[in-house]
Amino acid sequence: MAPRRVACLLPLLVAVASAGLGGYFGTKSRYEEVNPHLAEDPLSLGPHAAAARLPAACAPLQLRAVLRHGTRYPTAGQIRRLAELHGRLRRAAAPSCPAAAALAAWPMWYEESLDGRLAPRGRRDMEHLARRLAARFPALFAARRRLALASSSKHRCLQSGAAFRRGLGPSLSLGADETEIEVNDALMRFFDHCDKFVALVEDNDTAMYQVNAFKEGPEMRKVLEKVASALCLPAAELNADLVQVAFLTCSYELAIKNVTSPWCSLFSEEDAKVLEYLNDLKQYWKRGYGYDINSRSSCILFQDIFQQLDKAVDESRSSKPISSPLIVQVGHAETLQPLLALMGFFKDAEPLRANNYVRQAHRKFRSGRIVPYAANLVFVLYHCDQAKTSKEEYQVQMLLNEKLMLFHHSNETISTYADLKNYYKDILQNCHFEEECELSKFNGTVTDEL
Repeated sequence: MAPRRVACLLPLLVAVASAGLGGYFGTKSRYEEVNPHLAEDPLSLGPHAAAARLPAACAPLQLRAVLRHGTRYPTAGQIRRLAELHGRLRRAAAPSCPAAAALAAWPMWYEESLDGRLAPRGRRDMEHLARRLAARFPALFAARRRLALASSSKHRCLQSGAAFRRGLGPSLSLGADETEIEVNDALMRFFDHCDKFVALVEDNDTAMYQVNAFKEGPEMRKVLEKVASALCLPAAELNADLVQVAFLTCSYELAIKNVTSPWCSLFSEEDAKVLEYLNDLKQYWKRGYGYDINSRSSCILFQDIFQQLDKAVDESRSSKPISSPLIVQVGHAETLQPLLALMGFFKDAEPLRANNYVRQAHRKFRSGRIVPYAANLVFVLYHCDQAKTSKEEYQVQMLLNEKLMLFHHSNETISTYADLKNYYKDILQNCHFEEECELSKFNGTVTDEL
């Protein structure tokens, strides 16, 4: 095929090949994938906003939000692997291989200094989220309401916190001592401080057995061979990690620059489903239900949420002003995923494994739907004046990515605070971070954790 004709066809091929891939990027997914209405209006509260309102007699007392940082650049390691793959294509690409030639000509603009930092799109993610939450809960975000803002020590989280605050504009009149963002890795990066998790999961290659087995399995082999063929490379020169780098580059270009990259042309929607499952396997075994310690390590954050809710209830009962009406904390996908697993959300009847890809086609555990960029878990405590009983006076709603969640114990989107505490009584009373994470008390193997 003549080079000019190839050049004309490539944009069309890319557009066709990338159609529908955005829903399969796992933790590298855009927030708009879970809330499509935001693509047209980033300040829209969505089609179900009215249905989320409580009776007029209920007033919000406290909002506690745990956020994932906004859209970020790839890490230095990811950028190095991309540079390796891109360099290989530049050296080997031939005009007779249009996909390889297009990627060889693609400008490699990522530099290692970007190393996971917040992208401009990520700042907008946070600013818009702040404005939507303020519109959804105007009484809590009114002037002179105190905002307690905390973050992990990672630059992308600190910048996300600053962008969230900036998104509120002058609506909150903060004192000088409240403009700083508190660094709180104990709550936002609890996993780093859990010796048992670090030793048995984080630093233990065998803990990711299912992930590694899937990389070598028939589904990934088929994708790898297809990509190698498109790039006119021997399959032996590629591995699952390099294929994943190409796929994630497609995701980064879409999330950061809102463009369809030529990297996307390598993958069909079926390929994307396989690569999404690979990502979900890692999240499941490293941050989700794979091992008990993944979620148990988050009980320190879970208990802190309820301690602050308890405090607000006590202050309300004593007719005192609520000292912390707004608590916003910025962490990671690795902060939210274990917390949601601890609470029992998105749990499938069958564990995700290397050999059950087909059976898991309709799984609940899809990380891109749970913790995309700018993911947010919000607890809202209400005081209801016209409650029939004292138990019904304090009620709670929970929103994930701005959508009301059904509570397990009631299958309703609202619960009395007393019933919610009772449902999670065992975690609140018996999950002690120091004991859960103490390595010396554990003498078994990783598989004993299942």
